[in-house]
Amino acid sequence: MMAEEKREEKHEGKPRKPQEAEPEQKGEVQFAYAVPATVKEIVGRTGMRGEGLQVRCLILDGRDKNKTIRRNVKGPIRVGDTVMLTETEIEAQRLTSGRRG
Repeated sequence: MMAEEKREEKHEGKPRKPQEAEPEQKGEVQFAYAVPATVKEIVGRTGMRGEGLQVRCLILDGRDKNKTIRRNVKGPIRVGDTVMLTETEIEAQRLTSGRRG
């Protein structure tokens, strides 16, 4: 009981100050340039545990418009989804069908 009374006394001694609102920062928000691409085919699973998917996607805009490239993606995805690519020049390596063992 004495320990509880001491804890209460500590909180009563000093009133808390209300938090001051931070001043608004004025500036410019810059986003990385990305190119939209539509998933046309799911090739297969990739990664050590199969957590990634390799997809073929059609680039919709930019320098490589209407080009189909192979990319590795992570997360839930299906045919027809739109992915935003930060670069369109590098293509993922092909999945090999050969397995060890």
